[in-house]
This record gives sequence, structure tokens and C-alpha cells, in this order.
Amino acid sequence: MLTVIALLIVLMMLTGAPLFVVILAATMLGFYSAEVEFSIIAAELYRLVETPLLPALPFFTFAGYILSESNTSERLLRLSSVFFGWLPSGLAIVSLVLCAFFTAFTGASGITIVAIGALLFPTLLKDGYPEKFSLGLITTSGSLGLLLPPSIPLILYGVIVQQMDLGVEFSLTDLFMAGLLPACLMILMLSLWAVFSNRKMTLHAKDFSWHEAFAALKDAAWELPLPVFIAAGIFGGFLAISDVAAVTALYVTLVEMWIYKEVKLKSLIRVTSESMQMVGGILLILAVSLAFTNYLVDAQIPMHLFDWVKSHVDDQLTFLLLLNLFLLALGAILDIFSALVIVVPLIAPIAINYGIDPMHLGVIFLANMQIGYFTPPVGMNLFIASYRFDKPITELYQATIPFMLILLSTVLLITYVPWLSLWFR
Repeated sequence: MLTVIALLIVLMMLTGAPLFVVILAATMLGFYSAEVEFSIIAAELYRLVETPLLPALPFFTFAGYILSESNTSERLLRLSSVFFGWLPSGLAIVSLVLCAFFTAFTGASGITIVAIGALLFPTLLKDGYPEKFSLGLITTSGSLGLLLPPSIPLILYGVIVQQMDLGVEFSLTDLFMAGLLPACLMILMLSLWAVFSNRKMTLHAKDFSWHEAFAALKDAAWELPLPVFIAAGIFGGFLAISDVAAVTALYVTLVEMWIYKEVKLKSLIRVTSESMQMVGGILLILAVSLAFTNYLVDAQIPMHLFDWVKSHVDDQLTFLLLLNLFLLALGAILDIFSALVIVVPLIAPIAINYGIDPMHLGVIFLANMQIGYFTPPVGMNLFIASYRFDKPITELYQATIPFMLILLSTVLLITYVPWLSLWFR
């Protein structure tokens, strides 16, 4: 029966069927073969609705879409350039931090490349950075931030694992804490590479100006408190995650519509529709995936898979290396949301049986997926950047290789040093 289900999934995907239809069909076929009532699918849908973390998804997604619709990126670029532009390779470091911030809010690297890349690419060239370096930097930076709060993929991972009842308890705040050091380490390593690779270049570093600093602070005064509020709300324990998300969405809407007046009512309706369509698609896929996970658990498929892996892989270190290779390939061919709902229910039980903490697993998963976005030959960011900057895809391959090697070494460090993800325990 498992072979039939696999063939069905492949056939439907090849014919272009929506992902939730494919998963739902496989779920119903599995339940039918096991003589289980289809009503369990409705029960899983209801269980998802009861998840306390669920409201955070639409609110944070909506806030990210609003920010990308406004001129927030221009104000933050100006502000960052003032305070960090005088450093060696300061603009490159600014680009890394700015892209990480936007990806953390939108949860989608493509939006970052399209929205921020148009600002950063000509600015980097104007300041004297080589074109190849600039292309690689922007393409790579587009996926930074997936491990920073309030990352939508990080929230989604938490929802999926908590619904699986694996016997390991953690909160979403713990998951956000787990992602902080690895994310900062990735940004730091890329920043060091930017300084090293441009050490012989004559770059047009900016002199620090108090007048420009005050002007930039005044320009972005209403948006600067946002990261502080989110961090205080999540890590301070004053508000629930869903409360933080709701207040963030309300604050961003008021600021961009009535203070900066950059998002009109007509645009708000369109942005709301686009963001909720995205959230609706994610939740629909997640709901049917939870039902499919229920079938997998009843059929003991994760345990059979673990027994098979255990017979070929003896130790945790080898398993982690193979997991990294698998996730890199997965990130290059699947979008992150599909990968989360399809693969996490399969690998999480296996990883826990190898003694891997689920929070550490989440960090490994997302760190690999963000590299998979620009892994040749089919990484999504490569094609988005090629289209956005009108450059041959082979040129993007060459431009991203040094950045990919830096991040791969960082991922190995994150993988084999669990303390980086579990330091707060």
C-alpha cells in the first residue's frame, strides 16, 4: 500500500495537482486501506484550529506584507548606512542585516530579493563593490533571517512538532531563542567574508555625520520600536506570541497608513488578500498534513523508517551529516513551507531516536533550507535573482559559491555544536 501511495503522490504532482490535494488523497487512501474512518481528518482540522500558536501566523505574515508594500526598506537602509557605512565593507554588512530583518518578517526570501535587491544592488555598485560580489551577496542574503523572530517558517515548525506529541516539550519562545545564535553566527561569518574579500578594494566608505544620523533616526522613528517591542513581548514573557503578533499587525498598519501614508486603502485590501491567500494555503496544507501524519504514526511508518536508517547508520554524527545533505537537496527543489509539512513529520521521530533535541533539529532544518534556496542548479533564489537583475543563471552560480561555502561550514558548526542552539537551557 505504501508503494501505491508513493506512486499516487508522484503522479498527481507531475500532473500539477495542488499540494494539499495530493496529501489529502494519500491520507484518504491510507485511512481506507487501514479501515479507519475519514472523520479523523475532520478531527485533525479541528485540532489545528485549537493550537494556541495559530493566530501568530496570519498576523505576522500580514505585518510583513505591509512592511514590504511601504518604503520601510529605504528608511532602514538609510539608517543602517549612517551607523555602519563607515566600517570596512560597511554597506555589505548593512545589506546582510537588512535582508535578514526583512526575511524574518516576510518568511519568504523571494520578496527580500525583489523588494530590497532593487535598492541594494545599484548602491553596492556605486560604492565600488564588484558586480559579482554584489550579486552573490544579495542572492545569499535573501534567505537570511529564517531563524530570527518572528520567522513564519520557525513558527510553522513549532506548530507541526508540537502537534506530533513526541514527548519533548518546548515553547515557541524557546524555539526563537534557539535560532538567535545560529542566525547571528551566519551573519557574522558572511560579514567577515565581506571584509576579507574586499580588503584590497577601494571602497567609498561614508564618513559618520551626526546631522544625517539624527535625520535618519527621525525618518524611521515610528518603525524603530518594532523589533524592540517584538523581542520584549516574546522573550520578556509579558504577552503571548499571538498577542505580540496581533499588536504588531495593528501597529504596522496604523504607522504605514496614517503616519507615513504610504499604504493606501486600496493597497491595504490587495495586501490583505495576498497575505491571507498565502496563509490560507499554508494552513490548508498543514491541516491535511497533520491528518497524514496521524496515518503515518498509526501505520508505524516513522518507526519502520528509523529501523531501516538504524540498520545503515550506526551513530548520531553520521546521521546528522546525511541529514544535512538530504535537507540541502530538499531546499533546492521544494519551497520551505511544503518541505516543512511533508518532511518534518517523517524526520522528527527519527532524529529524536538518535538523541537530537527537536529545537536543535529545527535550527538544522531551516539553516539547510536557507542554503538550499541558492544551491545550484535549481535553487529558487538563483532564478529570482537572475530574473530581477537580468543576469545569466550561470553567472549567479559563480557569484554565490563563496557565500555558500561559508554558510555550509557554519551549518556544520551549528549541527555538531548543539550548544549554539540550546545555550539558554
